[in-house]
Amino acid sequence: MQVIEQVASIRTIVQALRCSGKRIGFIPTMGALHEGHLQLMRASARENHVTICSIFVNPTQFNNASDYKLYPRTLEQDTSLLQTVGCDYLFAPSAEEVYPQQSLLRFSFGELETVMEGTHRPGHFHGVATIVGKLFNLVQPHKAYFGQKDLQQVAVVRQLVQGLGFDLELVCHPTVREADGLAMSSRNKRLNPAQRQLATQLYKVLQLAKQDLKQKPLAGIKSEVAHYMQQVDELSLEYFEIADPYTLQPVEDLGQRDEVALCIAAYVGEVRLIDNIVVNLNEI
Repeated sequence: MQVIEQVASIRTIVQALRCSGKRIGFIPTMGALHEGHLQLMRASARENHVTICSIFVNPTQFNNASDYKLYPRTLEQDTSLLQTVGCDYLFAPSAEEVYPQQSLLRFSFGELETVMEGTHRPGHFHGVATIVGKLFNLVQPHKAYFGQKDLQQVAVVRQLVQGLGFDLELVCHPTVREADGLAMSSRNKRLNPAQRQLATQLYKVLQLAKQDLKQKPLAGIKSEVAHYMQQVDELSLEYFEIADPYTLQPVEDLGQRDEVALCIAAYVGEVRLIDNIVVNLNEI
């Protein structure tokens, strides 16, 4: 595996790969890699000639300076992991390489920015779109791989691809979980052992809500989730939403729907975690 740090170098490599007819798979990450990332790498290695991973902790998508500062950075360990899963190139640029000057562009994603992550992390999706757009232009992938845990981010990237006409296929893989159900996340590294155990409550809440979907009014389910979370010390619910899995807009009743997404964000101590499950209503 070759490690690339310069924008000019990755451009040259990608141009040569494209000219030789190689299909490129791409996984953009912020590092602190876990099995969820590695499954995306393996999928890309199976489906493409070449796999490129980027590791860049993107300052423009953090609206909390402390969160950016504390985000885990484990480049040496990540590099070792990537060498085991068929990654061909690691693009790990500095902030100065990616942002040689301040960008004046502004992205807006309409109603996606009025719910959940959009409401609680203003400016976050502009930052996501800025870095993903830059990386797509540099890497020019045929396929780009993302995880379902960041469901709203996937919806934003889908809009970005469609709106700017990127010639690539967006691939969304299911969330990868620990044995006790906790969604794998780079932020899990910041949890102490007691918090790590508490964090399993997020998935438990999603499963309980799923069981109630056809039994109780949706507003009642949301109230019960809020009440449940209030009873657990060191857990602070930011939101729980029952939403359309594609538009992420709130669902008031199930009607004739086939699917809904149950989405949650909560603080475990000072660590903010998100999770979701997409429920096929015909199977419950």
